[in-house]
Amino acid sequence: MIEVWIILLAIAVAVAFIAEKINQPYPTLLVIAGLTVGMLPIPILDEMKNRVTNDVFFQTAIITIFLSALLGEATLKLPFKELKENNKPIIFLSILGTLLTFLFVSTASFYLLHLSIQESLVFGAVMSATDPISVLTIFKSMKLNKRLSIIVEGESLGNDGVAVVLFKISLVTTALSSAGVMHASLEFLKVVIGGIIVGAVFGFLASRITRHIDQHLIEIGLSIVLFYGSFELAEHFHVSGVISVGVAGLIFGNYGKKIGMSEQTLRHMDAFWEAIAFLANTLIFFMVGLEVMRIGLEGNWGLVLGSIAIVVLSRMAAVFLSLSFDKSVPFTWKTAIAWGGLKGSLSIALIISITPHFQGKDLLLAMTFANVLFSLLVQGTTIKFLVKIFRIYI
Repeated sequence: MIEVWIILLAIAVAVAFIAEKINQPYPTLLVIAGLTVGMLPIPILDEMKNRVTNDVFFQTAIITIFLSALLGEATLKLPFKELKENNKPIIFLSILGTLLTFLFVSTASFYLLHLSIQESLVFGAVMSATDPISVLTIFKSMKLNKRLSIIVEGESLGNDGVAVVLFKISLVTTALSSAGVMHASLEFLKVVIGGIIVGAVFGFLASRITRHIDQHLIEIGLSIVLFYGSFELAEHFHVSGVISVGVAGLIFGNYGKKIGMSEQTLRHMDAFWEAIAFLANTLIFFMVGLEVMRIGLEGNWGLVLGSIAIVVLSRMAAVFLSLSFDKSVPFTWKTAIAWGGLKGSLSIALIISITPHFQGKDLLLAMTFANVLFSLLVQGTTIKFLVKIFRIYI
């Protein structure tokens, strides 16, 4: 097992180094590298490729190992004051925008692609998730207007929590009825509010503990316990672990830093999590490239291409409709936010977590993988060009 991780990391870091030298976003180059390695018959890498593309390995790596660390690292550096100042567009996008994307994709998949109700709902939930790993990694390298950057980061961190909740509800929904909608709504509120409570309690306790510690190594260790512990405890109580980590990281990164961390601790804390995030990101995008090689398009080209059009248009419509309630966000920003709603490892991890007995899983896998590939290789490589045209840099 350790050999697989070493080989993965060596290739991923090398590709990231090349990406920096040629001034290209490393997520996109890593996906291409993963696709290339997956296609080439390299005997020495066969074991690694077989291990990485195993469903359990990929899902465990993304959900259990990487997601908590990356969400924690991102929220740790988000200034609460600026989030509060931009709470209106962030809430509209992460809640209303996600729900609208879910409804648009599900409805179009049912009526236009002729999927079953449950297949449509599951695909809508998976595609409503704008992967925070993909979005933050690419957008952070672009020196965007500061307010736009805060909105994008805030949405990406809130959006995936809502999308994961929708996904879990969709898995047990086989028919639509007033009673079913009511039950799903109550379950949604329970999971979201429960995640907020767990994260808030953990974040507050960890912040108070830092007041009695003046050793940066111990405080970094505490942050690790905070991110992984809040996720696991929330999932244990069947509430949102993703939302829990986001809230915990936000409190710890603002309140905790203010009351209990020295300048030395802050520097070491940021450096530690920045290194962890870089290594995790390089591994993730390379793994996504290998994983996407599993796409089976035989006889499904029409459905797959149709799904890409549906997802892109649904995202556009959802962003513009949800932000129509906030006149402070310019048209050019809305376009960049809509086109920058990238799909990535989270969508793949969710779809492969479905039981093999789920009807239509192979088709949903193909549609999801194709959308992720389009998102990272087309949207991910053109978003810089779009931002340049609209002149929305700092």
